[in-house]
Amino acid sequence: MFHSKKLNLPTPSDALPGRDQPMPIDNKHVVSGNPIAPPMPAHIEQALFGMGCFWGAERRFWQYPNIYSTAVGYTGGFTPNLTYDELCTGLTGHNEVVMVFFDPSKTRYLDLLRLFWESHNPTQGMRQGNDIGTQYRSGIYTYGDAQLEAALASKQHYQTQLDHAGLGKITTEIMPASVFYYAEEHHQQYLAKEPMGYCGLGGLNLKFE
Repeated sequence: MFHSKKLNLPTPSDALPGRDQPMPIDNKHVVSGNPIAPPMPAHIEQALFGMGCFWGAERRFWQYPNIYSTAVGYTGGFTPNLTYDELCTGLTGHNEVVMVFFDPSKTRYLDLLRLFWESHNPTQGMRQGNDIGTQYRSGIYTYGDAQLEAALASKQHYQTQLDHAGLGKITTEIMPASVFYYAEEHHQQYLAKEPMGYCGLGGLNLKFE
């Protein structure tokens, strides 16, 4: 993957202009066969996470039991309907993220939060391991008050775990979700299509409990 070195988010006036048309995608998950874009069944909810390179992050979630579907894309910035190449300039403000569609009667949002915290290093600011740049920042982007409250509480809980282990301060941004832009088709479920592809995902070996 191209590794951005931008460590500061652009201002809206500095951001690339983007375009009106959304990215075309094949609306079918290559692993589950379920759709990756709405409309979803009425009982399915969504969650959105940034954990560094979205290839490995998406695989971590689609491998979790009872996940309905996943997709990768961009959020948190200014440029509409951006491309991956534009993201990598550091001039869109967006983050690489994974959208998770789940049935809350089978998988709790707290279970997803636990997987999020344990699967990456949330203390690194604008990077994740060797992937450096604003697009690799840790983030939880919430849908509704209940998700926001749960995300903030989970951050406080995991920070206590980090403090006890003598580790650093969490830099994860937590905020209501803004527009989610789907990434290009070849990025969707990339590590299912390319099993030997790059994955820089790695946690701190520290349990959430």
